[in-house]
Amino acid sequence: MLVKDVAICIRAVDYSETSQIVTFFTRRTGKISAIAKGSKRPKSKFDGPVEVFSHGKIVFSDSNREKLATLTEFEQQPWRGSLASNLFALNCCFFATELVNSLTDDYDPHPELFDSFLRFLQNINEIRDTLHASRDSLVLLILFQLALLKEVGLMPILNACVNCKTRYAIRDTRYEVYFSSSANGLICRDCEASFPDKIRLTRNAANALSNLKLIADANEEVLSEIEKILIHHFTDTLGRRPKMAKHILGTIPSS
Repeated sequence: MLVKDVAICIRAVDYSETSQIVTFFTRRTGKISAIAKGSKRPKSKFDGPVEVFSHGKIVFSDSNREKLATLTEFEQQPWRGSLASNLFALNCCFFATELVNSLTDDYDPHPELFDSFLRFLQNINEIRDTLHASRDSLVLLILFQLALLKEVGLMPILNACVNCKTRYAIRDTRYEVYFSSSANGLICRDCEASFPDKIRLTRNAANALSNLKLIADANEEVLSEIEKILIHHFTDTLGRRPKMAKHILGTIPSS
């Protein structure tokens, strides 16, 4: 049976001298793995080898979900910009792709997540301000990571203490707040002793997490704090540290 869909390539490995095994995150079908026969030939019907981040319409033969699908068509759409001049933005894309691959299952569609992922890649490719490119890339990555957690049902509670349900008050300077990955959200000062994995948050970071509209205007210090919290949370959720995390933590822009 031939299936038509729109897709983003999230993994591509060589299978032979002329073919590849590719993993796509598709809008209607979910994540699929397929063999792209002849994709590495000079006159490939896929317009050359399938690259990670490439996107467009695909057609694949899917007769048995326990086996690789066969990619028959892929109309690769060009990106408007280029990541070549911004290594940090490129690493952000690889990190987001790794998270999508790790947190989604085969043939489990998430159309809203697909749209968010495609928007993230489009927006980060279109960043032009070289002075603030890394900071803007980090903003996009943080917002995408939060959208990813929401769409896969793992969004932390960020507006109240997970344990006692006390609402987080942005204007209450006496309110100490922590993040606990095991609790999946914020923890107040009265409950923090019960959660040894908790991490103390600055008020600016806690404010931004409780009101995501503040993230776009947050400074580099706040963004770095939030990203470190998210990487900690993904590590706890996956039971391992994402491979690309070191390339994000090691090159996070600083003020």
